[in-house]
Amino acid sequence: MIPYERKEKILDILSQEELIRIEEFQNYIPGVSTSTLRRDLKELEKNNKVHLLAGGGVKLITSTTEIPISDKANLQTKEKQYIAKLAAKQINDGDTLYLDSGSTCFALLKEILNKKVHIITTNTDALSLVGDFSCEITLLGGTFNPIISSISGPLTEENIKQYIFDKAFLGANGVDVKYGVTTPDYVEASKKRVIINQARNSFLLCDSTKFHKAATVRAFDLAEVTLISDQTDKKLAKEMKIISK
Repeated sequence: MIPYERKEKILDILSQEELIRIEEFQNYIPGVSTSTLRRDLKELEKNNKVHLLAGGGVKLITSTTEIPISDKANLQTKEKQYIAKLAAKQINDGDTLYLDSGSTCFALLKEILNKKVHIITTNTDALSLVGDFSCEITLLGGTFNPIISSISGPLTEENIKQYIFDKAFLGANGVDVKYGVTTPDYVEASKKRVIINQARNSFLLCDSTKFHKAATVRAFDLAEVTLISDQTDKKLAKEMKIISK
């Protein structure tokens, strides 16, 4: 199979599977080495057709597809834990916080359960928590998106406007110098803009695999948030403050 045919086969597989690990491609394209597949995938990523994830996963780049939260939870787990610990250092007892949907924000939620804070969230993964906590958690109402375990919509935005947050912690799908902070979903983007307007300080929790990537909808500008990530980036650092250690 020539390189062009392999790449077309890879794209066809991803159009059906959405997310797959590199070694699993050999089940679909037998006889092709992992090193050859990695080379093909890197070329496809350069052409902005696939996204290589640090955990070994690959997804097709589209303007509408959102990876299910159940899959995201198993990717970049070390990076997410690192980011959550950095973000927790920004929080003081007595703070009123907003925590966004997404696996990194959920990692932060678990990190601060024993802080004396009030957490307002639209992350429905909070419902899985059990035990005694020092924090108070308020889950806002609205329209439920089970793919990303998130509550959003007009009712959610009206509820958000009732609060003034000391700090807001947001997630996103892409962070790019040209396109800003982006997400595939207009409703989620609209919610994030309302949150920033209600927050004294806003932070973006985002691992480095999302640097210089762009989804469909611009949510807000880089300068409106402080980025907390597992790595820094020279280009992004010119446009926004970055906390990475």
